[in-house]
Amino acid sequence: PKVLEHMVDCVLYFEGDRHMTYRILRAAKNRFGATNEIGVFEMLDAGLREVENPSEMLLSGRPADASGTCVTCVMEGARPVLAEVQALLAPCAGARPMRSSNGFDCNRASMLLAVLEKRGSLKVSQCDAYLNIIGGLTLDEPAADLAAVVAIASSYLDKPVPSTMAAIGEVGLSGEIRSITHMEQRLSEVKRLGFTQCMVPAHKVKDLKAPVGLELLPVANISRALQLLARGQ
Repeated sequence: PKVLEHMVDCVLYFEGDRHMTYRILRAAKNRFGATNEIGVFEMLDAGLREVENPSEMLLSGRPADASGTCVTCVMEGARPVLAEVQALLAPCAGARPMRSSNGFDCNRASMLLAVLEKRGSLKVSQCDAYLNIIGGLTLDEPAADLAAVVAIASSYLDKPVPSTMAAIGEVGLSGEIRSITHMEQRLSEVKRLGFTQCMVPAHKVKDLKAPVGLELLPVANISRALQLLARGQ
């Protein structure tokens, strides 16, 4: 297959779960244009239809006042897209806790659970843990770490995340929240979809230009994120 890629001018991947109606078109190689763009389509009875607002589509039907869910913003190519991270923690019925992840890297999910146990003092090792990304998306960038941690803690504590709050940031093994790229572009998308608060890494937060009407909640570590969650802010 790689030999064929070198021979042609353009390589496109049409991705999607067969159980989902949405498909993502990615360019892996393009000699005549950029490869950092994606197209989102919906499969209907009449054929494929372009989805002009992927963020709004992915958040449609989001439950209100339900624990274990948090919204983040990831970069799909050059486009910021909001995604909903869902988590469910339940008491472990067997000798070994169950770990399941759909749309989120299993190794990274296990790492975040260990960080929450060690740095956040949550006994998640005694629980079965399930992680799911709504809409068939696959989140493979660290910017979704903070939202995953907040969703897991929300389910464990049975404390809903405010429906107008999002979370963006990478989580390190020491429990610190690290900065990520394209932050202002992500914040603009968060504000455009009606969110009024966003957890962001505390590092260099003063250099960020937040959109009018969006309150930034700087968090230096997961302990601070858990405090904001407990306060419902």
